[in-house]
Amino acid sequence: MAASSNPYDKLLKTLSINGKSFKYYDIGLLGDKYERLPFSIRVLLESCVRNCDNFQVLEKDVNNVLNWESNQNVDGGVEIAFKPARVILQDLTGVPAVVDFAAMRDAVKTLGGDPDKINPICPADLVIDHSVQVDFARVPDALAKNQELEFERNKERFQFLKWGAQAFDNMLIVPPGSGIVHQVNLEYLARVVFTGDVLHPDSVVGTDSHTTMINGLGVVGWGVGGIEAEAVMLGQAISMLLPKVVGYKLVGELDPLTTSTDLVLTITKHLRSLGVVGKFVEFFGPGVGALSIADRATVANMCPEFGATVAHFPVDERSLQYLSQTNRSPDKIKIIEEYLRATKQFRDYSNPAQDPVFSEVVELDLSTVVTSVSGPKRPQDRVSVAVMKKDFQECLTNKVGFKGYGLSPAQLQASGSFSFSDGKSYSITHGSVIIAAITSCTNTSNPSVMLGAGLLAKKAVENGLSVLPYIKTSLSPGSGVVTYYLRESGVVPYLEKLGFDIVGYGCMTCIGNSGPIDDNIANTIEKNELVCCGVLSGNRNFEGRIHPNTRANYLASPLLVIAYALAGTVDIDFEKQPLGTRADGSGVFLRDIWPTRAEIQEVENKHVIPGMFKEVYARIEEGSPSWQALDVPQGKLYGWDPNSTYIKRPPFFDGMTKDLPAIRSIENARCLLLLGDSVTTDHISPAGSIARNSPAARFLADRGLTPREFNSYGSRRGNDAIMSRGTFANIRLVNKMAPSPGPRTAHQPSQQVMDIFDAADRYAKENVPLIAIVGKDYGSGSSRDWAAKGPFLLGIKAVIAESFERIHRSNLVGMGIMPLQFLPGVNAESLGLTGSEVFSIRVPEDVAPQHLLTVQVDNGKSFQVKVRFDTEVDLTYFKNGGILNYMIRKML
Repeated sequence: MAASSNPYDKLLKTLSINGKSFKYYDIGLLGDKYERLPFSIRVLLESCVRNCDNFQVLEKDVNNVLNWESNQNVDGGVEIAFKPARVILQDLTGVPAVVDFAAMRDAVKTLGGDPDKINPICPADLVIDHSVQVDFARVPDALAKNQELEFERNKERFQFLKWGAQAFDNMLIVPPGSGIVHQVNLEYLARVVFTGDVLHPDSVVGTDSHTTMINGLGVVGWGVGGIEAEAVMLGQAISMLLPKVVGYKLVGELDPLTTSTDLVLTITKHLRSLGVVGKFVEFFGPGVGALSIADRATVANMCPEFGATVAHFPVDERSLQYLSQTNRSPDKIKIIEEYLRATKQFRDYSNPAQDPVFSEVVELDLSTVVTSVSGPKRPQDRVSVAVMKKDFQECLTNKVGFKGYGLSPAQLQASGSFSFSDGKSYSITHGSVIIAAITSCTNTSNPSVMLGAGLLAKKAVENGLSVLPYIKTSLSPGSGVVTYYLRESGVVPYLEKLGFDIVGYGCMTCIGNSGPIDDNIANTIEKNELVCCGVLSGNRNFEGRIHPNTRANYLASPLLVIAYALAGTVDIDFEKQPLGTRADGSGVFLRDIWPTRAEIQEVENKHVIPGMFKEVYARIEEGSPSWQALDVPQGKLYGWDPNSTYIKRPPFFDGMTKDLPAIRSIENARCLLLLGDSVTTDHISPAGSIARNSPAARFLADRGLTPREFNSYGSRRGNDAIMSRGTFANIRLVNKMAPSPGPRTAHQPSQQVMDIFDAADRYAKENVPLIAIVGKDYGSGSSRDWAAKGPFLLGIKAVIAESFERIHRSNLVGMGIMPLQFLPGVNAESLGLTGSEVFSIRVPEDVAPQHLLTVQVDNGKSFQVKVRFDTEVDLTYFKNGGILNYMIRKML
């Protein structure tokens, strides 16, 4: 069917800006309903209007968005098609995307089609930022050494990505060492308004859940699975349910001693308790106007932690000021302002007459925000610093859970001593800080907290304070601009004096790339079963993520990261206990060295200037000499190396036919895993180090690699043989079919306990299909495509959950895995399931979204589940065996 002309071309108007004429769709002409729409929904509406061809995007989609106010409450939701303006990738998710594109070209050629058709249609930017690790810290040349190791470990991956940059059209690769993807997005890649043939708002989906950070600049964006992103790159519209929009009203002003990090941790706890999964959150009210774009971006960044799809701050005057500060041209800024004003998408937060209709409204008085951290295991578990000591002590003895470690009174007295490389002995106990990292996109994009940390470090050094030498301290800025203004403001020597040397530009400790700690420390922690701590300015602190030896991990502002490093423990009351003593014996308290917001703003206004952004980003696409020296294979089809342990053609399309396969029921399946609540993608598909006793390690060792060469799971995401062996390989995984936490399960009916991959491999040889049975919020956390690809390769045909995280459910469908949901009040425990049963699930040919299916158990029981195909498009993907298979057939 050929695409028709756009029925909404009658809305095309012309704007004259700076002597040039620009066309745009004047969606304000759609009537009074438009002005009642939340600003984030207006972006969806404009996309539907502009892309309406009555093929992919229908007039019905336009009407459904325009009638959002009534449609938001329709039972079961209203489906719409949305075409984002661009896609953004980081390298851990970007490598498998480019691998899939290369494999799709091979598949299209095998099936008789034109492989050149597999090419990004939607603009795609890939920032290499997840490969660098903190192997070296607290030494002056840590940055150079870590970057050298990064290239040594990842040369093959980098060559592959550089090949992709020349093999595929419409794809920009930002080389390693440039910064964190979300900060580069804010400072450089964001268009805010596209200025091509037709002006239109910038919008983006990304293969990192923290893509939402761009909402701080007024760009609607959210994280999707890598599989879904690939389809968007190939020109597919996203099928989504029209979301409810929570209006989050900010009033009042922040206390001069609180930070944007404290604000975001407060909002995260608040919204997580309200329940906003699958909803948009849009900020409004007079309090928003006082927040800088960096502050707004810090809030928007944490959107996945409170569970919403986006956390949107519409464009206002401050947004334009930020664009000027980050060296966008005056002409471009003028176009952005004129277009957004013309289409009533420009916000004045002080004008309540502009407030749209929201699904519900909640309010926060900024003056109630207090200095906070979150932890020890989840980002939504905010703790006021004033009660942190008491809270940590309670966590030690609470029963094992998100806020507990279950220690006995005798275990509370545990401690240990070790010899360090400086020749001295040190003692540690519960609460001792082992890792303190200023890291991640959340805070290292924000000059106020970064300069605040620098000023705090300066005052600490001037008061004679220091950090214990065994604490692994590090600073990984979000971009070169951060280093520029830290250096210009004169705080770098003080940060370095406390051990916070710059170690790299990328997502490091926050994603688990924290590198090794001293063996003596690790052995002491393990021998004495100590609950030692990591403190980081990140957004994720799930168990086992930061480092295997830091059982407690707290999210904190960069200032508090330094404070807890100085204290050496989280078991401290900053009000009553000093950080250390001066030469005269007097105590130095945190309040003595804490900078005020006025102090910070004075330094920020002086040193964060457009010239920095111009100088840093003028060279960003060139890369380092190491990048420039990489040899790149030529050609449109990739020459796969069968001996490569990094890049491998995946088996997803093996045996694929032009015709649709028949839908099959799941007969006589075994349960591979029986899991509880809040199983994250970190549990399903770890991105950290490869354990030496794991199936992945054995695979690499069989190919002659030493443990030093194993690298991380994240770096090997282009090789399915590694990733399938790494699926469910998290050491903290609690599988109720195994006797203790870890990546083990019991094979049925033999009851033999073995590694999960080995059990799946054995089932495959026995020709037994598999399912997984899980609890609530399955798949929360980072949007990792391998959390769906891995289970697919293990042979899992369906996942039965109490509830799913939004992106992960979509990814399961995208890989042809059925997401099935227990009915309310029913779960594995209420049904008495142990995982030893045999399950059969009849799937009719006419299966439809949200239909009920019956699960038959060999013990004579049965129960119903809802099939979580939420849209007809979900069903289409499933019938094709996955979204990529659908795209291949579409290209033939």
